[in-house]
Amino acid sequence: MEHPEKQQKQHVVCIPYPAQGHITPMLTLAKLLHSHLNFHVTFVNTHHNHRRLLHSRGPSSLDGLPSFRFESIPDGLPPTDPNKTQDIPSLSSSTNKYCYRPLKELIERLNAGYPKVGFILSDCSMSFSLDVSVDLGIPLVFFWTSSAASFLGYAHFGRLINQGVLPLKDSSGLTNGYMERVIDGIPGMEDVHLKDLPSFVRTTNNDDKTLLDLLMRRANKVCKSGAPVIFHTLDAIEHNIMQAISELAHSTVYSIGPLQLLLTHFDRDEASTIGSNLWQEDSKCLEWLDSKDPKSVFYVNFGSITVMNQQNIVEMAWGLANSGKNFLWVIRPDLFIGESSVLPAEFVQVAKERGYLARWCDQSVGSIFDILLSRTILIVTSFAVPNHLLGLASLILIPCLVSIIFYV
Repeated sequence: MEHPEKQQKQHVVCIPYPAQGHITPMLTLAKLLHSHLNFHVTFVNTHHNHRRLLHSRGPSSLDGLPSFRFESIPDGLPPTDPNKTQDIPSLSSSTNKYCYRPLKELIERLNAGYPKVGFILSDCSMSFSLDVSVDLGIPLVFFWTSSAASFLGYAHFGRLINQGVLPLKDSSGLTNGYMERVIDGIPGMEDVHLKDLPSFVRTTNNDDKTLLDLLMRRANKVCKSGAPVIFHTLDAIEHNIMQAISELAHSTVYSIGPLQLLLTHFDRDEASTIGSNLWQEDSKCLEWLDSKDPKSVFYVNFGSITVMNQQNIVEMAWGLANSGKNFLWVIRPDLFIGESSVLPAEFVQVAKERGYLARWCDQSVGSIFDILLSRTILIVTSFAVPNHLLGLASLILIPCLVSIIFYV
């Protein structure tokens, strides 16, 4: 006879897309389910990211708790440097092809014990989990980690392609005013320009086109599934877009966010100390930042997947140097294209006097953004902002490029 206490906890299996900007909000949502609703959580990373977390946070960092466990599955790609983000088009294609069976076998193994898996919480970009859900008869809820508007854009790209609006014929479309064109006839996207859409539409690169096709198909699969979808956004900001998605998908949609701020409203439990940063954090940058005067520091971070060539790096460096401001610049180990780039010696000297160069920092509320967001003017100078800030602004654009923040 089954012990009644073993069946009292709801057991959720959380499956993030294996990139930093997806893992962090999924882990935050998992913590909320664990601390506030007393869920038993199994958090599933890929083998690659499991190793990265152990490398960045220590050998016992994923030991977990009796009711908050970590598992991992293969992503189908060969092993790579633990300090580097995997190639996103290859990763997206590989997880779609190879992760179904490992996930199904993992859940079957979990169901041999207690508590049984009650539902699957899956990143929309890991839509193979829907097939696992159907085959095992386990309910599934999707989670979209960026703005609702970005999802709506992906869901309607096929329509824009059929209308001949996209893709761009060549790179001239980027400079001849074509991107100023207003999108017509799509509910929820009124007054949106082509330039406002996710960055993949602004490319003639075949890898980006392949990834765009994958994202379109996954958004459409989510829409056709009928499964509930949680969006990391605020209904007050994206109400019309949420309504348009609900009508398009014929399913229930929920807004929840900003997740990091929600987390601060509940008592901290043992799971609250579990981290998600794939690179080792530089905590000293916070001490440096706190020592500076108001309105005196630029904060620059290119996110978790952007890469830059030597020319771009040097131009950014001299822009910061010539600004006359103090600056905190996060430079990931894998930010440079090809061999490691070398910053000009003259800039390094400026950095010693007015700047701080960090390899990575914790970007969640409660750390650097607890300082920045409470007393900043936020200026986004490219086509996106980090995922954890998307709850604060209605943006269609893809996260993880570059943001510059004035510390005030």
